[in-house]
Amino acid sequence: MTSTTLAGGGEQTSASPVFPDRPFRALWAATGLSQVGSAVSNVTIPMCAAVTLGASALEMTSLAVVEVLPSLLIRLPAAAWSDGLRRPRAPMMAACNLVQAAIMGAVPLLWWFGVLHIVLLLVLAAVASAALGVYSALASPLLVQIVPKAHLVEANGKISATRSIADISGPALGGALLARVAAPYVVLVDALSFLASAALLTRVRPGTTDDRADDRTDDRAGTKAGLTADQDDAAKTNAANAGTGTEEATGGTSKPPKQRLGAAANLRLALAMARQSGVRAMVAVAFVNGVTSPVLVLFLVRSVHMRPSLIGTLLALGAVGGVTGGMLVGRAQKRLGPGRTLALGTAVSLLSLALLPFTTAGPSAMAGLVLLELAGSFGGTLLVATVFGNLQAAAPKDRIAQVMAMAFVLLQAASLIGVPVGGALAIAFGTRWAMIAAFAVMAAALGPQLVRWALTRWAPDPPITV
Repeated sequence: MTSTTLAGGGEQTSASPVFPDRPFRALWAATGLSQVGSAVSNVTIPMCAAVTLGASALEMTSLAVVEVLPSLLIRLPAAAWSDGLRRPRAPMMAACNLVQAAIMGAVPLLWWFGVLHIVLLLVLAAVASAALGVYSALASPLLVQIVPKAHLVEANGKISATRSIADISGPALGGALLARVAAPYVVLVDALSFLASAALLTRVRPGTTDDRADDRTDDRAGTKAGLTADQDDAAKTNAANAGTGTEEATGGTSKPPKQRLGAAANLRLALAMARQSGVRAMVAVAFVNGVTSPVLVLFLVRSVHMRPSLIGTLLALGAVGGVTGGMLVGRAQKRLGPGRTLALGTAVSLLSLALLPFTTAGPSAMAGLVLLELAGSFGGTLLVATVFGNLQAAAPKDRIAQVMAMAFVLLQAASLIGVPVGGALAIAFGTRWAMIAAFAVMAAALGPQLVRWALTRWAPDPPITV
């Protein structure tokens, strides 16, 4: 058994190599291109189903499900497989991109020959979602291989910022193209983006910047060490005990048998991660986002009588906050340390919902929505990038994909659970009270956590046992 700790405080003192370097820039560009293409398809695939194929409400619901569920279901088993790999991951990620490019390229081809129908589109969307799940399971270990631990939070922030840009540019590009050509042809943009992403991934050469690969500690001692993102000595001990693969490369002692996560171990890991303060804060924000997602637009239209055109404009500010948070999180981590960065992201996330539920029609509602979008996306990006970066830095090398897959599943599950809760609150009490309840839940979850962090002087969390 090995132990992993998400750092809740402290300062990073390890040496900081030049960053970003060429391998990360290639991975960053590849990720950004595929995110823009996918954002285009988020508009065009449903449009293709609704307009071109005349899908019913049930079929549109099925499409929404198959675009998400296969990726979620395959993520944990794919992560266990990814952690056991002893071959380069970048070519496999490129292969996943090629599969997705082929699927997206098949949509206009099948439509051209007159054989595209809704069932076939559902199958293609499900396969593409599964390929995305495998790609994601490969991505975290590759990121840790090419990015030094001191820069993992910054790297996650940059990728999050790119996703925010894609959330703006993708739908806008898709909408502009839909005004000129049929929806199946617009899907080709996504296919081309995946091809370009696969080409860029061939430029990723891992193995030169992974600061765990050179750790040398005799694993015969069998010591179980707690690991934090800012404790280099503990990191070296833990990496050696986990079996980093250096024994095979140097002809040293044999590596202990790999322990892959089964259902029971997955449950233990989920419970252990749920006890981490940073993970709890992240999951609480995700749950509240799920609660507000089916309620927000109804509240803005019916309770504060905001014009739809104005709603769309102000909602776009969320991407601005996400980009800003993603680009600044690395600097915040270096200046404040991981604990204070977590606290800042948590406090800003709590502040984001403090005004809107209590506003009336007019300027106050506009100010509340601007605060929600800017502060919510800024604080959420700080929080998620810091948690993910520290988890990646702390996880044993042969558990990275599994730890990150579980973090994603917790985040996604919290959001999905929140959606029906928000809908039920709106039905029972109205949209305003649903928004007030969302703020109350966030305050109850995050307020005491902020106080605990301050009282413990940003002390790190106890280890997560994997």
